[in-house]
Amino acid sequence: MGEVVREKVSFDDEPLILVDENDNEIGYRPKVDCHTGHGTLHRAFSIFLFDNRGRVLLQQRAAGKPLWPLYWSNSCCSHPRRGESMQQALHRRLYEELGVDAELEFVYKFIYQADFGDAGAENELCHVYIGASAGGEVRVHPDEIADWRWVPMDDVTRELENDPARYTPWFKMEWKALMDQWRDRIQSLSERAADA
Repeated sequence: MGEVVREKVSFDDEPLILVDENDNEIGYRPKVDCHTGHGTLHRAFSIFLFDNRGRVLLQQRAAGKPLWPLYWSNSCCSHPRRGESMQQALHRRLYEELGVDAELEFVYKFIYQADFGDAGAENELCHVYIGASAGGEVRVHPDEIADWRWVPMDDVTRELENDPARYTPWFKMEWKALMDQWRDRIQSLSERAADA
């Protein structure tokens, strides 16, 4: 299968969008600075891809990631860059990390802050999206993803209960919200994928 792209796709100096608590843009700062200390609030997104069997695609973050390396997380997550719309960023990142594209539906957004020891932190206003995928193989970027797997939703919930330390903090929060409030919407999305 191979990787879809081998060139570097993440840069410490890429300018991220700083926001206030209402998601209004208030400036820009290099990515590395946004994750220093306890972090600076910036715009981000998380994508959850589901297949027609109701499974979600999980990725294990690459070993070279400065924050939460080798932790399991959602299908794809990143940041829109300065001058880039959310839609442009979503589809760019899906292709860069996974070699796929998908129709995505916005679900909700929330603010969270999480420290990773002394290495830095996430401090994000995160937009959460769901999308349908045909399932099967993806072509991951090795600098971004160490491993990946399709997992039934109930198995994910069980794994989070039994071994939460293997997962990123934002994934745990997002998964709980999706299962508590939007499971019917996810089920509908999976059924539409099966009919396609």
